Amino acid sequence: MVRVKPDRGRSARRAFALVDVMVGAILVGVSLAVLIGLTGRAISAQRRGEELQAAAALADEQLQLVLARGPDDYAKRFKLEGVCDAPFENYHYLLEFAGGTSNEPYTVTCTIWWDFSLSKQSIAIQTLMASRLGGDEDIDPIRAPETAIIRTP
Repeated sequence: MVRVKPDRGRSARRAFALVDVMVGAILVGVSLAVLIGLTGRAISAQRRGEELQAAAALADEQLQLVLARGPDDYAKRFKLEGVCDAPFENYHYLLEFAGGTSNEPYTVTCTIWWDFSLSKQSIAIQTLMASRLGGDEDIDPIRAPETAIIRTP
């Protein structure tokens, strides 16, 4: 019978290769976990940005309505609080007026709030608006010309 001596160098290399593979697998696992976490944060930030953009557009719309109709007696003629129109039913608005006495402009504040990831989020935009009334003028004056405009071809 022939005896073969074990090759100690060969088994040491195999053990080193096994440790090398285990360390590589751990590094790949950690880097994948970090990558997935960063992707989740990026998606969340993008969604938050979209919601902020929609809220800013809705606030601008409410302020444009106040500007078009005039801040004078707006609260008597229109709702100051409510739910935004479709498809933005999860957004709510609140209009607040201050000032507007004699020569002072109105301070109009529009607040939009909505739910984001189990917490309420909101933005508020404040602007100054002059009164549409110049004294004894009507709130909604007739805006037709006094004389008819005749156009010839």
